[in-house]
Amino acid sequence: MEGKQRETKWCEEKEQAEASIWKYVFGFTEMAVVKCAIELGIADVIESHGSPMTLSELSSALACASSPLYRIMRFLMHRGIFKEELTAHGSPGYVQTALSRRLMRYGEHSMAAFIMLNSSQMVTTSLHCLSARVLANETSPFEVAHGEDAWSFLEANPAQSQLVNEAMASDARVVVPAIIHNCSEVFDGLGSLVDVGGGNGTTLQMLVKAFPWLRGIHFDLPHVVSNAAAFHGVEHVGGDMFQSVPKADAAFLMWILHDWGDKECIQILKKCREAISEEKGKVIIVEAVIEEEGKMDELSDARLALDMAMMAHTDAGKERTLKEWEFLLEKAGFARYTVKSIHAVQSVIEAFP
Repeated sequence: MEGKQRETKWCEEKEQAEASIWKYVFGFTEMAVVKCAIELGIADVIESHGSPMTLSELSSALACASSPLYRIMRFLMHRGIFKEELTAHGSPGYVQTALSRRLMRYGEHSMAAFIMLNSSQMVTTSLHCLSARVLANETSPFEVAHGEDAWSFLEANPAQSQLVNEAMASDARVVVPAIIHNCSEVFDGLGSLVDVGGGNGTTLQMLVKAFPWLRGIHFDLPHVVSNAAAFHGVEHVGGDMFQSVPKADAAFLMWILHDWGDKECIQILKKCREAISEEKGKVIIVEAVIEEEGKMDELSDARLALDMAMMAHTDAGKERTLKEWEFLLEKAGFARYTVKSIHAVQSVIEAFP
């Protein structure tokens, strides 16, 4: 009886494998089709139309052939990205979903820039070299693919650097409202906030707008802050976070530390600790926390995929477990910390001197 149960289980696993393997065979196809949808502006056109849009209307608006467009839409609808509803005349038409709105080029919930970054040749070429990191631990796949580290490459390629900043800004437009909604108390009692590695300043602008009592300091490398737009209540400061961080009540780091190894993270955190007051100061870290086995949630796959991206694109960057975060904070001299969920890929970690 036991042998028959094992055989039945093996047959079920084999059947599942026969279906699942195709997800990996065509893994890059899904990304390519979604990228195509963004480039064509499909979600933007359907949103502007304001009602179910027939294939003929959509192809006319996009100035493209209806036959290949139909096949693209069939693929996207099968994955629930768009859906079908009848028009006022009873014809089948395409309509938006909450997911398709993430593919709009602009908008509050747009993740288009992030998708364009991760489907770019700069990123995918590095991912193709991922085995180099496993076989030669000190070798960055990005360096194997591009001949230099990511920071040098981005400084020499302004268009690619802009793509990264736009992607980070699109993520900020999703994550910062989650921070504001789920843990606004993090900013209570603060008079000033320095955004360390603030990119194009989008994150800090949103925080200062939500908490107008804050004096914001947008801090990043000089060539980065030089391209940031002026914003009331925000001062732009160029510098190197490994050398010093501008003084403020709190230092804010969103998706900065995962780019670096433990040694560099401890150095950055120490500089942040020096910049804040001993009495009411704190460092606010917005990063992923990898869960232990058995405690996974619906965003765990995204966090683990992000860890693979860090392995591909950085020398020593990674996503960390709570124990690994605790190690960094202790080594950097912080006395205590709290972790708050914001129902996103990232969590908010408050570290106190």
